[in-house]
Amino acid sequence: MIATRLLHPAVLAALAIAAMATALGYQYLGGYQPCELCIWQRWALLPAIPLALAAWAMAPGSFGRLAFLVLTALTFLACAGVAGYHVGVEQHWWAGTDDCVGADLTAGGGIDALRSQLLATPVVRCDEVTWSVLGISMAGYNMAFSLVAAGLALITAGRTGRTASPRTGDQDGRIPASAAR
Repeated sequence: MIATRLLHPAVLAALAIAAMATALGYQYLGGYQPCELCIWQRWALLPAIPLALAAWAMAPGSFGRLAFLVLTALTFLACAGVAGYHVGVEQHWWAGTDDCVGADLTAGGGIDALRSQLLATPVVRCDEVTWSVLGISMAGYNMAFSLVAAGLALITAGRTGRTASPRTGDQDGRIPASAAR
């Protein structure tokens, strides 16, 4: 019964809102300034909120609900992809972008160019872990969270895509409490 309640577009919207609130809370209440890839993760996650709410507004079993749920899942997968890339940068498996790890300060151009580069260099580096629990960074937890949320969205889409239940005729496939004996 509890698992069935997790398979609802409103839960997906709540998960996306909670993830965004957590990120903003760490920034504004905890004092953890985001790096460039942290910001990218937020931008990747942001569309999940209106997409899940749009799915919730659609009739159960409708093509519109199915489409919005699949788009919600793809949004969570995009966020997981950016978070996975961020984990790789943190672990030094690959290099981040210039904005992420700082520009090459050895380039020529004189003292004025060097000063401009120094002032443009971000304070928060993407390749340094600023917070971790059990050896997993915030980006790692976001990647796991986003993959689970994408899975829930896809399972919800699969349940929504079904036609009427053969036992009850209910459009979303659930058995009403009155019919379950």
